[in-house]
Amino acid sequence: MSAATVTPVPAPTASADLSDPRIPFRAHLRHTGALVRRNLLWIRQDPESMFDAVLFPVIFTLLFVYVFGGSIGQSMGGGQQAYVQYVVPGLMAMMGMNMAQGVGTGFNTDFNSGVMDRFRSLPIGRGSVLFAKIAVELMRMLAATFVLMIVGVLVGFDIEHWPGLLASVGLSAVFGSALMWVFLTLGVVMKSAQSVQAMGFLVLMPLQFGSSIFAPTQSMPGWLQNFTDYNPLSSLADAARGLMVGGPVAHGLWVTLAWSAGLTAVMAPVAVYKFRTKA
Repeated sequence: MSAATVTPVPAPTASADLSDPRIPFRAHLRHTGALVRRNLLWIRQDPESMFDAVLFPVIFTLLFVYVFGGSIGQSMGGGQQAYVQYVVPGLMAMMGMNMAQGVGTGFNTDFNSGVMDRFRSLPIGRGSVLFAKIAVELMRMLAATFVLMIVGVLVGFDIEHWPGLLASVGLSAVFGSALMWVFLTLGVVMKSAQSVQAMGFLVLMPLQFGSSIFAPTQSMPGWLQNFTDYNPLSSLADAARGLMVGGPVAHGLWVTLAWSAGLTAVMAPVAVYKFRTKA
């Protein structure tokens, strides 16, 4: 009696399923929704992950208003109250940037812990993982903005244009989501979360303090004023300030939107490609 020869059939690889462009758009939306729910459940199980979103706007608002507000406000000709009206819209411009750094470190941690290996073994669209991360970080950014506005009102901020406030939140979300693609890319290519955080610090600190977020730029040296003119955070802060308390809006609005579109167009494909091909 002869033994039957069984030829093993190779199992389909996960990469073939995941790189299949025939996954329909509705399936991508369903995958993204499931991953958003997973990330929100993780936050519910680990509420300490919301500390940065809750405490950052409180600390920065109180620090700059009560430590620097008097002197900078005097130079603006209106005292501390004038500085409150100036700095709170600027701090709103920072929300998206700081949340963007968080998404990069969290993404890198997921890779190092093996979570992303599990996701990449599933027959889901690769982009769904990235879009879910951005969606959840935008929710965290909205929570941070809500806390910021509460603290701002408590220290004397006067919201003069409510529709402008909503427009400012939307503009900050658009720019923040564009910046998140940069940090998602860093989260893939850097070896550790500490490296992502260090790189973010080196990039974000000059952008934050070399802008019009915390102080008017007229007293800065000429070379630094030239830098602030091209700094997207200055455009975002100026646009938010104009929308919320009055002033020029058009230039800052269009420059911010142009930066957002450019960053998304360049970095989103790079982030998805790096995520697909990471060993």
